[in-house]
Amino acid sequence: MRTLFEPTAVDDVQARLQRLQPGQQRLWGTMTVAQAIAHCSAGLEMALGDRRPPRVLIGRIIGPLIKRFALGNDEPMRPNSPTAPDLVVSDARDFEPERTRLGGLIDRFAVGGAARCTTHPHPFFGRLTPDQWAELMYKHLDHHLRQFGV
Repeated sequence: MRTLFEPTAVDDVQARLQRLQPGQQRLWGTMTVAQAIAHCSAGLEMALGDRRPPRVLIGRIIGPLIKRFALGNDEPMRPNSPTAPDLVVSDARDFEPERTRLGGLIDRFAVGGAARCTTHPHPFFGRLTPDQWAELMYKHLDHHLRQFGV
């Protein structure tokens, strides 16, 4: 299972990010490519502790159970997976600045390592270890890069 603590996984994600194009069409979902990149940045900001969204009720109820199936394996996230309301991006975004911001956040997370991960609970899954954050962030980025065919 890949994580953003692995230099090869970080290099792969960064290379795939650079292959995205402003008008790239999605294979599923509703976000534009620029919105998806901004959404991924918000996810990394959450993992870094820059955003602290509240727990959602359904996550408090079933999050720990779903976490066992979502993490600790090589299974990619499924198309149209639900997202935390605080991470939804619905306004228009400018592609290039968003791509630059995401690339910087990926590097900041990877270089910071376990010490840089938040201890604030994930809105759905609850408490995560740094290794779980690193796995989830890789899976989340991979999910949205696959959404746009890269």
